[in-house]
Amino acid sequence: MEIIDAIILGIIQGLTEFLPVSSSGHLELAKAILGDDSVKEESMLFTVVLHAATALSTIVIFRKDIYFILKNLLKFEWNEDTAFSFKIILSMIPAAFVGMFFNDELEALFNKQILLVGSMLIVTAILLIMADKAKNTEKNVTFFHALVIGISQAIAILPGISRSGATISTSVLLGIDRDRAARFSFLMVVPLILGKMAKDVMDGALTTSDDTFVPLMVGFLAAFISGLIACHWMIALVKRSNLSYFAIYCLAVGGGSVLYTFLV
Repeated sequence: MEIIDAIILGIIQGLTEFLPVSSSGHLELAKAILGDDSVKEESMLFTVVLHAATALSTIVIFRKDIYFILKNLLKFEWNEDTAFSFKIILSMIPAAFVGMFFNDELEALFNKQILLVGSMLIVTAILLIMADKAKNTEKNVTFFHALVIGISQAIAILPGISRSGATISTSVLLGIDRDRAARFSFLMVVPLILGKMAKDVMDGALTTSDDTFVPLMVGFLAAFISGLIACHWMIALVKRSNLSYFAIYCLAVGGGSVLYTFLV
């Protein structure tokens, strides 16, 4: 992979991880457009590394929240922050289950599946339209909410369904306050990504060569920096209920992708 391609893919990942347009879907589309000829294992490795970069962006932005959550967990005191931590853990279970038992099937989907990506982008657009029309409420995240949001995150493993779009839309449709919905959505993915990377490291799946090390690091930095910018932007957009523009974008890109597969 060329360095310029790594930079482009890193920026795409950083922006689309937090904006509700599907980072995995856009990475697959970009790889197809750029003519990425990486073997499936290398392509999956690059995707995991870019997701790690955006997880780090989330940790930096929500460092105070994470600090208080960990602090209360270590104290073994039951309070609002401790309950929030267990809700985060509960939300991880559906996606962790899918990743553990359907890993091979999932990896097969990350190989320029343009028709699948396009179709799922259209699904993302529908979710965003529904969420944008939902009324604001002041509900907190309950344990039941956390499980339902976790299921939506598991479904969003499919390339083309936006993880942030699916989880935030689900939260808003459940009546959760938009600010709390965005905060929960961005925090819930951090332990999942770190857990995935830890598993891959122990399995020896994240080994790299001299030829791929530099593109991986360049892509990581590009995703991290653009992720910092996009995360701040997305939080402000969710509060203002400005998701319909992203729905239009997803419809356009998704419809174009589907049309492309039938014309080429």
